[in-house]
Amino acid sequence: MEAHGEVRTAVDWRAAGWEELAPRVGRIRLPGWDATAGLVVGSGAALLIDTGSSLREGSRLRTDVRRLLGAHARVTHIVLTHPHFDHVLGTAAFAGVETFGAVGIETVFGRNHGDLYEDAVRHGLSPDEAAEATDVLVTPRHRVSGEWTLDLGEGPQVLLANLGPAHTGHDLAVLVPGSPVIVFCGDLVEESGEPQAGPDATPSHWPAALDRLLALGGEEALYVPGHGSVVNAAFVRAQRATLVARSGVS
Repeated sequence: MEAHGEVRTAVDWRAAGWEELAPRVGRIRLPGWDATAGLVVGSGAALLIDTGSSLREGSRLRTDVRRLLGAHARVTHIVLTHPHFDHVLGTAAFAGVETFGAVGIETVFGRNHGDLYEDAVRHGLSPDEAAEATDVLVTPRHRVSGEWTLDLGEGPQVLLANLGPAHTGHDLAVLVPGSPVIVFCGDLVEESGEPQAGPDATPSHWPAALDRLLALGGEEALYVPGHGSVVNAAFVRAQRATLVARSGVS
């Protein structure tokens, strides 16, 4: 039996409807906006990557983690890859968690708090759910300006890399070493549709962000997009070419 707070290191991902990427690494595609949430398991620690579009989705992820890792297990760390509603509004479903985001994300969660609500409602989240989540919005305590290594105990040491501005002003990638290397890209990479560039995007910097992503992950890495199926380095390069064609910046 697990002690309080201890997590299993042998995880049956499929039983909970998750996709196994490596023995200690998995992800799920959430319904609605097809946003990815990822999980990296250490000894006594569990890192969740993105938290979904609402407190309801955050609660679902919290329940999934307990099903995967044991009844007393909990998420200990959260990384938010970028400040869009479908990736961040579930965070308040997790209490006492160390949260990480790119430096400057606090400006979106503070001054532009209403923009998140409006964006969520415009994309189809109910006003009540959007208000419930934005009223208790969690601003990441730890802000990454360059690179930051997270030690999850026995298990992979995870690298957080600030690659913005690109898709947003505050993009973080999460690199999990191993064979293969796994890179959670947030919406720097999208597979289920064209890469989306809203008013907070910086298209002229986006190709360079993908160059950095490829340099970190390498040719054999698995690249996990913010939306869609897992891709390879060739796909990331092709998406870079699409962005170059759009922006005219090489």
